[in-house]
Amino acid sequence: MLSFLPKSYAVSSDEELMAYVVKGRHPAFEELYRRYSKPLLRFFYRQLHQDEEKAQDFLQDLFLKVIEKAALFQRDQKFKVWLYAMASNMCKNEYRKNEVRGHQVIDYDFTAIMDSSSSALLGKFDLSLFNKMLREELGKMDELQSLTFAMRYQDHLSVKEISEIMECAEGTVKSRLFYTLKKLNSGLNIFNPYKEDK
Repeated sequence: MLSFLPKSYAVSSDEELMAYVVKGRHPAFEELYRRYSKPLLRFFYRQLHQDEEKAQDFLQDLFLKVIEKAALFQRDQKFKVWLYAMASNMCKNEYRKNEVRGHQVIDYDFTAIMDSSSSALLGKFDLSLFNKMLREELGKMDELQSLTFAMRYQDHLSVKEISEIMECAEGTVKSRLFYTLKKLNSGLNIFNPYKEDK
């Protein structure tokens, strides 16, 4: 008896692929790895203080967890949220282990945050200096704020997805983003093209 297989794993949803992973279908796991390994590596790299080796280790550990916990994945869950929740928890555990440390350094590409209409304004400023100051300002914030900021503006997750990942209300996510952006606006006011000269 022939078992049903999709013609191509590439067109299957994440959730369908996980159902195949549970059945031990290795190509389904490879497709999930292909879809998520690069964004998750960037995520770990930013959150783990630009430690490339540690980011690679965390990425491998994360996908081992996907295999080990595949049977716990429920089809009504969104795989992306489930995956980022595990990645977020791994980072939080790492933060707890290293509570006593200096300022956090995070490499954010601010051009990915700005919309196309405002990106033209970048020509007026030294982008290198701006990014340096942005990293410094983000380094002053706690990990929850920087983590929320990264998921929203670097990984382009929705507020709803972030709330599910961080197991908090959407209002809490919005509040964290509001106060983070408010602090950034204050700390980076020198770069405001609409600031009135006094």
